[in-house]
Amino acid sequence: MLKPAAPNTPPPPPPPTEAETAGNGSAPAVRRMRSTLARPRAPAQWGDGRTAHAPWAPSGRLRMRGGAAGRRRGRAHHSVTSRPWQVPPAPPLHWEQQRAANIVRLLSLYRPLLDSYIIDFFTEGLWAKLPPAWQAALEVADPPQLAAMLLGTGGTVGQGTVWPLSLLAFTAATRALSFPRGQLGVTPHPPCQSPHLHPLLRRHVKPKKQHEIRCLGKVLQRLSQATGCDRVVDVGAGQGHLSRFLAFSLGLSVTAVEGDGRLVSLAEHFDQELLRELEKAQARGYSRRLPPSQRHPNTTPDPTDPASLCPRRPQHVAGWLDPQAPGQEFLLAPTPGPALAARNPLAGPVDSEQVLLTGLHACGDLSVALLRHFAHSPQVAAVTSAACCYMKLSTCPEPTAPSLPGYPLSTWVAGLPGHTLSYRAREAACHAVEEYTERLRRDSECLRIHCYRAVLETLIQAADPSKKHLGVQTVKKAHTLSFPEYARLGLTLVGLDSAAVPLDSESVCAMLCQQHKVVAFFSLVLLLAPLVETLILLDRLLYLREQGFQCALVPLFNPRFSPRNLVLVAARVPLDAVLSGLDKDIREDEDTVRGGVEPSGQGQG
Repeated sequence: MLKPAAPNTPPPPPPPTEAETAGNGSAPAVRRMRSTLARPRAPAQWGDGRTAHAPWAPSGRLRMRGGAAGRRRGRAHHSVTSRPWQVPPAPPLHWEQQRAANIVRLLSLYRPLLDSYIIDFFTEGLWAKLPPAWQAALEVADPPQLAAMLLGTGGTVGQGTVWPLSLLAFTAATRALSFPRGQLGVTPHPPCQSPHLHPLLRRHVKPKKQHEIRCLGKVLQRLSQATGCDRVVDVGAGQGHLSRFLAFSLGLSVTAVEGDGRLVSLAEHFDQELLRELEKAQARGYSRRLPPSQRHPNTTPDPTDPASLCPRRPQHVAGWLDPQAPGQEFLLAPTPGPALAARNPLAGPVDSEQVLLTGLHACGDLSVALLRHFAHSPQVAAVTSAACCYMKLSTCPEPTAPSLPGYPLSTWVAGLPGHTLSYRAREAACHAVEEYTERLRRDSECLRIHCYRAVLETLIQAADPSKKHLGVQTVKKAHTLSFPEYARLGLTLVGLDSAAVPLDSESVCAMLCQQHKVVAFFSLVLLLAPLVETLILLDRLLYLREQGFQCALVPLFNPRFSPRNLVLVAARVPLDAVLSGLDKDIREDEDTVRGGVEPSGQGQG
């Protein structure tokens, strides 16, 4: 069991210089990288002390000084390998602080790589900025070998050529410090129509969303049992899919908060539609079911049985969560739109009924607001936050700025030199690493799109230097087009005459022949992307830990289909009962109908 570090624990060693970690691939550079960015060995469930199955448990060690540190390290290793979901004492805050400091140091070393835009590959000569040893190896690497690099399963490239040691150190360090993203109870199959979700609740809901609401619903159900609170406030509810499942299937009292009035109206329409269909299904099904008194006590309820749903519809509120005003008055009127459609879900005396606060992929500062309201509102018993859109987070570079930033939240991360994250870095953290890795494995035609866009950017800036980094994302299925077809559509979108731009010149052909370099460079950026997400989520976990709250980060969703799969769970009660056995429940509940054939009449909408 790890013990808190002594007050006089010496500070971590200074970070290596660029010359030490990149360029020549020497063994001393690797040793310096490893000594500075050593992998922590700690309980696998971040921030709460719980362990998980092997895919979630990090390997390696956090270097400590002295024999006592070594003995503590050995006991920590024993706690990890004892049995799944054993609940040892929570790890010390010092371990999480050390991890955050190591991440900031590593990101500082490779900030030029992280802050680069792949569309500037040719205009800014990004390939030439890589160390020569890296260029030589990556230039002959095929996409499956790049996929192995991203996954950490490959050590050779080309005809048996070994990766440069400095590149191996870089990839090892990024994986060592990133939160593992393997899902609890993970299945290799894509989520299909869930038989554990009532057919009426599958309407208008894509399989990915079905997977998410089932998993998050299980956590909220457990939090409700642990806190004795059955009132949920779903923030950023959208069309109300999660709220509808929590209310109709789990019987919770749900208030759905959404800032877009159109989505609120659509959610209410879906509620009414479900109620009408439920009444019809119940009327048809009563004659075929045994009365409760005649059923066997061990019979598992049929999730498709109309009686498994309760007609307890959620209450929908049109309003915005105010991230700067935690407490009772936390809703703002929608813009544009009418005044608040219902009373504030947190309004009332301090000792009033408690609520569970949740947000499923709440964008930017909205996820941050959930945590602030939990920390400052006694009536919030627990919170679950699945984050999204990190680039929309507010930052506060000026100390005199009037508003609180969305990043950093914790006192510790805010005090680390070089902790700032650029818009580009936060945008990179939103990439679907698993999806791109799968494209590399298959050598998919989709890989050409980054090269297409980089060549197009060169043509745009040559024609009009003021038109830089303009969006052309509306070109659908661009990878299926030839480059001239793609370029004509893209030039038109940015207001340029495609007829005046040469699309088949020698320079264009030369750039298109460098697609493998573009793909390799983008793969390097993706190695850093999970590290940025880890720092942002670790900052939030530290923010709650600094105030003494129970909290944990759980890889709740399958990352292959839900890239933002890490869910932050915090409560004012111990989380032991909430998280213990959660992986088993998810495996049992997420059995899927193979083949993805949808039941008749249950379209996704």
